[in-house]
Amino acid sequence: MAKKKDLISVYCVNDGKTYEVERGTDLFGLMKHTGIDSVIDTKTGVRLQVIAALVDNKLKELANHLMMFHQVEFIAYNHADGRRSYLRSLCFVLQKAIRELYPEKLLVIDHSLPSGLYCELHERTRMEDGRPRPYFLRDEELDRIKEKMQEIVAADLPFTKVKLHVDEATEVFRANGQDAKADLQGSIGAFYCNVYYLDGLADSFHGPLVPSTGCLKIFDITGIGDGFCLQPPTMNDFTKVMPMRRQSKIATTLKEYSDWCAIVGIENVATLNRKILSGKAVELINMAESLHERGYAHIADKIFENRASKKIVMLAGPSSSGKTSSSLRIALQCKVLGLNPKVIELDNYFVDREHTPKDENGEYDFESLYAMDLELLNSQLNDLLDGKEVEVPKFDFKQGCRTYVGNKLHLEENDILIMEGIHALNPEMTSAVDDSKIFRVYVSALTSLNLDENNNLSTSDNRLLRRIVRDNRVRGITPENTICRWNSVRRGESKNIFPFQENADILFNSALLFELPMLKYYAEPLLRRISPVSPAYSEAVRLLKFLGYIVALAPDEIAAIPPTSIMREFIGGQTL
Repeated sequence: MAKKKDLISVYCVNDGKTYEVERGTDLFGLMKHTGIDSVIDTKTGVRLQVIAALVDNKLKELANHLMMFHQVEFIAYNHADGRRSYLRSLCFVLQKAIRELYPEKLLVIDHSLPSGLYCELHERTRMEDGRPRPYFLRDEELDRIKEKMQEIVAADLPFTKVKLHVDEATEVFRANGQDAKADLQGSIGAFYCNVYYLDGLADSFHGPLVPSTGCLKIFDITGIGDGFCLQPPTMNDFTKVMPMRRQSKIATTLKEYSDWCAIVGIENVATLNRKILSGKAVELINMAESLHERGYAHIADKIFENRASKKIVMLAGPSSSGKTSSSLRIALQCKVLGLNPKVIELDNYFVDREHTPKDENGEYDFESLYAMDLELLNSQLNDLLDGKEVEVPKFDFKQGCRTYVGNKLHLEENDILIMEGIHALNPEMTSAVDDSKIFRVYVSALTSLNLDENNNLSTSDNRLLRRIVRDNRVRGITPENTICRWNSVRRGESKNIFPFQENADILFNSALLFELPMLKYYAEPLLRRISPVSPAYSEAVRLLKFLGYIVALAPDEIAAIPPTSIMREFIGGQTL
């Protein structure tokens, strides 16, 4: 029997009890002690297998050892951190299958899709323009990869973690042909690196994995574009795979940006870090802003080409995508072409607060389509198209009501009306207006830059960092509150924005190659202020770990960001 001094107390959030266990007990041992091996999903009532835990609000593998008093919460796939652990582990199973079937090829997990992760197989040689040379998989080859993954899952092989000196880890990654992974370790100046093993195959993942492959029974892979989509379970029903949603416009935009990054030599965070460390950050800023300028000019050209039939431009995008800056930049490019753009925010058409619909919790649902006065909006748009003058409302957010301040509007021959809002691509928003008279633009920060070959950067994380910085600077909202609200924001996007992306006539990618190094400078000190007892702490820790792989811009380099940049919407100094 263990001596009293060798015992520690552990508080378990799941049952609200405190347990005494031997110092050094791992989380598997605590699970046996508590009898907790699953958690109930409160939405579905389904019992889900425990796959990870939050120890003092930090995500840990179940092999983690407890050495002092801790608070522990066991989590499953219904928790965001549980889903990330599942997906990382599934990527390792995919890597293992590819290594066994195609040892001479390189797996690249490129970017997120609505249905999962977009992956490609690459040859070891590159094309003349510097882009990777893809290996195109046939349907029967995809079936074989899935079968191999199922074999690995059925074998219930354990994932193990080993801490290696960075030089030793780099050698392992070079031997695997993962040069980007090796270069990343060299670019951040770390002494040690966590390396995971699966049946002899080594790899690195920037977060904990599930205990074994047997936890990963639900998945699928489907061919798309030059590669395939790795599909995890749905968020709301663990028994079902994410359905395949083929959004060709989004996929094409991501692919174009990924190819451009490869051509300019910035394919991953390691090459980005080297660029900054070599003193070329300003050159990178200028190049990225020039790409944006070309994009805005291209959109303005399309608006100009359609000016006779399409007098209204509707612009939408998810939170922190840079909608406001984009509408102003597009308007500026339209002026260059001789058009007279007039920019109006659709938020001015909110119904008075007491008429706002409520959600299932009885709270005002300001993101509902029916929080907008659709009848007034459609009536005024049709009047404008008929050559009539209207008085545009101004919504008073403090008082929660619509006001009129004499803002009269009439569309002349060269006038173009640009309206920006989250529902702008939803056809129901303008159901009474002739659709052939509307030009639609979708804006989002579609980053396709990766940490390394098989650890992609989340577009959602990129936008969350933008919002944290802007909310703190402009709206007086703490990083903690921004993080706590983010899941609600994303649910609204999934309902009101993402289903209508493909309705756009043209898409604009507002991501900038230098923005993560810039956001690190602003976001890191804000995230470090979040208390360990905060419900936002685990997310802050995850974001800080992710930012730890990125070299920050210096203040004099940030000063080189032009005043018309989208980034100025978030960090200040914009002159639009």
